[in-house]
Parts: sequence; structure tokens; C-alpha cells
Amino acid sequence: MMTTKHTNDTKMRTRIVCRFISCVLCISWFQLVAASARTLNVLDFGARGDGATLDTAAIQRAIDAASAGDRVLIPRWHTFLTATLTLKGGIDFHLAGTLLISTNQSDYAGDGVILASNAPDLTLSGSGQILGRSLCFMTNYDAPNEWWLFQEWRPKMFVLTGCTNLIVRDLTFADAPFWGLHLLGCYNVLVDNVTVNNRLDVPNDDGIDPDPCRHVEIKNCHVTCGDDAIVIKSTRQTNDFGDCAYIRVHDCVIRTQDAGLKIGTETVGKIHDIEFDHCRILSGSRGLCIQLRDEGEIYNVIFRDLDFVARYHSEPWWGRGEGISFTALPRNAQTQLGRLHDVRVENVTGTAENSVRVNGSDASRIGNVVFRNVAMKFARWTAYPGGVYDNRPTKVLPPVVPHQLDGFNLRQADGVVLDDCAVRWAETEAAPLGAAVRAEDVRGLTIARFHGDTAAHPILVP
Repeated sequence: MMTTKHTNDTKMRTRIVCRFISCVLCISWFQLVAASARTLNVLDFGARGDGATLDTAAIQRAIDAASAGDRVLIPRWHTFLTATLTLKGGIDFHLAGTLLISTNQSDYAGDGVILASNAPDLTLSGSGQILGRSLCFMTNYDAPNEWWLFQEWRPKMFVLTGCTNLIVRDLTFADAPFWGLHLLGCYNVLVDNVTVNNRLDVPNDDGIDPDPCRHVEIKNCHVTCGDDAIVIKSTRQTNDFGDCAYIRVHDCVIRTQDAGLKIGTETVGKIHDIEFDHCRILSGSRGLCIQLRDEGEIYNVIFRDLDFVARYHSEPWWGRGEGISFTALPRNAQTQLGRLHDVRVENVTGTAENSVRVNGSDASRIGNVVFRNVAMKFARWTAYPGGVYDNRPTKVLPPVVPHQLDGFNLRQADGVVLDDCAVRWAETEAAPLGAAVRAEDVRGLTIARFHGDTAAHPILVP
């Protein structure tokens, strides 16, 4: 009769042998995949790479020939003129050289340059660049308003739709004529070390737009653009992509003429569990921004360990230098406005030409906003007209409303906490100074350890 010890030893040896066989099989599988993976150079598929010949078809042939695990190579030292390229799952689209986008609408098969739809395990990598030639899609420069006016049609740089396990890393795209990296309904996404170098005077050239996506990490990116730099959206779609949730943006450096870190304005679905941390906004029309304008719900949002500069720009650009702006305003008279609640702002330093603003509306009050260790310095250093908040987009309320320069301006909100916050004004004659804290129709306001310099104005809480 076999002893218990012998039985246990036999079982253990069996497990060890099984694990060994499993490891060998696993290693063999990975070796097989590695051995079968190929690099498909687009030059071998007829691409010229001279910057003048349209290479779309040749590059697409390389993509179509690739199998899971293969790399499609855009080689360095070449410039490839291209229009719409449609990527597929399982490949690494590796950009070592330059893609130069076509300016002829007839060359395009979609509304973007780099497209993918329901493509799992897709990687876009490489240290190359995509040049968007934005001014070729403009009509003329509007000098009084300091921006370019655009033609009726212009392509997005990327439209990646319904992709799972997506990686975008190390790329540069520049001079985009329209939105940059548009992630639509994607799941499990890493955007790492991407450089966006768009013009500051071209409208709608957003940097990175998750819309509505889940489980996304955006890190180590450098974004320069005229419009919103990194903006989380929930646009109206025919497909139901679900909530926009579990997104973290961190360790990024931003320069823009619109909002630096933003949620909205397209907010038709739920947006929740969003974290922005350890980013620097070198300049923007608003530093931190949430704009609820539709029927969606926004909640569980954290802004942490950030610093920013917010300033006035010319009239057409949205934002009026608000350091922080959280608003819930109906887009139009038919809007059934959703809710904005449970937002935290912690360990944030800002210099701004305009207030920290929390503004609900008759349609929807804002709830449970906590500011903890937020230090604001207010000054005027541009010559643009000031003294207004920007409500746009809304057809229910005035587009801009006049005000004094308050530190914190709070309206139609509940459960607002100011804990260990500081307000300081620079010496200036350019703006009518208001209150350190102005609260109108605010319920449950808590102010603790509030700091102001010797010129601090009173706290006005009716």
C-alpha cells in the first residue's frame, strides 16, 4: 500500500514535470512566434519614399500582407506621401521615417490618415513623424482674431475605433489640420512618449482625445496645439461604446491656446474614474477644465500634483484665462443636462489671469468638489480684454459673463470644500479685484485653513 508521503511526493513530482513541460511548450511557442514574425519594409511593396509620389497603395499592400506578430516598417531617411491607411490587428506599424499627408481629398478613403477599426493587439511605434501640413487645409489667416480659418474638409491624423490592447508609443505627429490622436471606443490602451507639435494658431487641432474609452493610460507625452491638449470626451455615436472610464493621464508637458487637461464638452454618456496627475501646463486658456453640456454624468475625477499657467487669448479661443473651470451648463434649450459631482483637486499650483470657477446652473447643480492644498496666484500680463467668464458652448446662457477677479468663484453648487488653499494677487491695475472666495447659492460650503496675502480681499459668503 502506497504511503501518504510517497503519494504526496509523486503528486509533487508530477506537478513539477507538468510545469516543466508547460514551460517548454510555452517557450517553444514564443520561439515559434518570434521566428515567424517578419519585418515588411514598405519599399519592398513599391513605395518610393521620395515625398512626391503618392505611396498610399504601396504602404497599404504591406499592411495587408502582414500577419499577427509582423512589423510594417516605414524606414528612416525617406518621406512617404500618403492619404488614408487602414491598419489591422496584431501588427506593429513602425514609423522610423516620415509620413507626409496628402492635401487632396480625393486621395482619402475615410476621414483620417491613420485608421483602424476593431483591431486587437495593434501597436503603433517608432521615432519617426507624421506631418499634417495644416496650412494647406486653411483658407486664410484672420489677423484680428489671431487664427487660421479652415476649409470645409480637413482630415484627422488618427481615428482608432474599437481597438483593444492598443499601444501607441514614441511617435511624433505635427502640424495637424484637425484632431490628432482620436481614440474612439477603445479598451486597454497605452499612449506613451508621444510628441504632438501642432500649430498654436490652428483651431480644432486637439492633441489626444479618448472618446469614450476605458482603461487608458497616457503618460510621458509632450503636447503643443492650438486646441485642447488632452481631452476626454463622450461624443454621440451610432454604436454604444459604453462608459468613458478608468483613464489616467500623468507626467505630461502641455502648451495650448485652449484647455490643458479637460473633460468635455461632448458629454452624452457617463465619464468616471479619471485621474490627471504630475503634469505641467506651460500655458493655456484654462488650466484644468470640466465642461458638462449634455445628458451624461461625470464623477470620480481627480486632479493631483499639477502646476499650470492660464491666460487670456484672442476672442475666438474658448476660455478666458480661468485657472480652473468646472461648469454644468445646458448646451441648448432641449438638453436634459446630466450631473457633475465628486471631483477632487489636490496639491495643485497655478498662475492665472482669471478665477477658479465652479458654476452649476438651474438645470444641474454641481456636487461634492474638494480643493485641498491648492495655491493660486492671480495677475494680468496680457493686453486682451478681461473681466469675463466663458460659458461657451451654450445657447441658453450668455456666451460670456462679466465679473470681478475673484480667487474662488462658486455658484449653484453643493458640498464644496476649500482645505488648506491659498490665494495671492500680484500688484496690477488691469483687473477689478473681487473676493478671495465668492459663493452664491452654495450649500454646505466648508472653508478651513484658508490663506491669503496682506492684500487678500474678504471671503463673501451670503
